[in-house]
Amino acid sequence: MKHGRWRFLIGALVPALVLHVVFVLSPYAQAFYLSLTDWNGVAGDAHYVGVGNYARLGGDSLFLDAVRNNAVMLAVVPLVTIAIGLFLAGMLHRGGRGLAGGRAYQIVYFFPQLLSLVVIGVLWGFVYNPNTGLINSGLRAVGLGTLARSWLAEPSLALIAVMAVLVWSSVGFYVVLFSAAIEAIPRDLFEAATLDGAGGWTTFRRVTLPLVRESVQVAFVYLGIAALDGFAVVQVMTVGPGGPDGATEVIGLSLYRTAFGYAKFGYASAMGVALFFATLTLAVLALRAGRKERVELA
Repeated sequence: MKHGRWRFLIGALVPALVLHVVFVLSPYAQAFYLSLTDWNGVAGDAHYVGVGNYARLGGDSLFLDAVRNNAVMLAVVPLVTIAIGLFLAGMLHRGGRGLAGGRAYQIVYFFPQLLSLVVIGVLWGFVYNPNTGLINSGLRAVGLGTLARSWLAEPSLALIAVMAVLVWSSVGFYVVLFSAAIEAIPRDLFEAATLDGAGGWTTFRRVTLPLVRESVQVAFVYLGIAALDGFAVVQVMTVGPGGPDGATEVIGLSLYRTAFGYAKFGYASAMGVALFFATLTLAVLALRAGRKERVELA
C-alpha cells in the first residue's frame, strides 16, 4: 500500500518538477550566466566579463534615472492604491454591514481588471492628449483652461500621470480583495465596538484594519512588484518612450531597449538580475514585517 502511494506521489510530482526546472529555473540560471558575459544576442560566442556589467550599472545615468523612478513608484503606488482600496471597501461594509448595491459597486470598480495594461495605456493616452483629451477638454469646458497641461510631455507631471494610471487600473481588484476580507470578520466584533461607543474611524482602525492586515500585506507585495515593473504603461503612453528627458524611464524599459535596441543582451541580463534581487528583497521584507505584526497581535 505504501509503495503504491509513493509511486503515485512520484508520478504526480516529477513531471511538474521537470517542467518547473526546464521552463522556470533554467531561464533564471541562463540569465544569471549571461549577465556575466558580453553576449550580443546573435553571435554564438559569449565572452566572460565577470562583474563588469554590474559595475557599469552604477555609472549608467539612464539606468539610475530608471531606478529613481521605480523607487518613487514603489513609495507611491502601493500606498495610494491600498489606501483607496481600504477606504472604498470600508465604505461598502461600514460597521460590518454590506451597503445596498455593494456588489454592483464592486463590479464597477473591478472593471479595469478586465482590460490589458496595453489597452489601458492606449485609452489613457487619449485621456491625457493635450488638445482633445478628456482632462484638458473638461478643464476648458468649466473655465479652467489655464490648468490644462501637456500631462505626458512635462517632466514634472509625466511620472505622476503614469502612476495615476497604475493606481486606477489596480484599485478595483484590491477593493474586491479587501471587501472579501472584511466580510469574513464576525459581525459580533463590530456590534461590540458600537456598544462600546466606538465611532466609524475608531472601529475601522481598531477592528477592521488589524483583521485585514494579512490581505494588506499580500496587496503590498503584489503592488510593489507592479511598481518595480511599469514597463507596459510607460512603453505605450510616454514619449520616447521613457521621456521626456528620462522622467518616466523604468528598469524594464531600459532592459528592453538595451537588449533589443542596442543588442547588449549581457548588459540587459545584468539589469534583469538586479531587478530580480530588488523584487525578491521587497517580498522578503514585506513578508517578514507581516509576520512580526502577527506575532505582536497574538
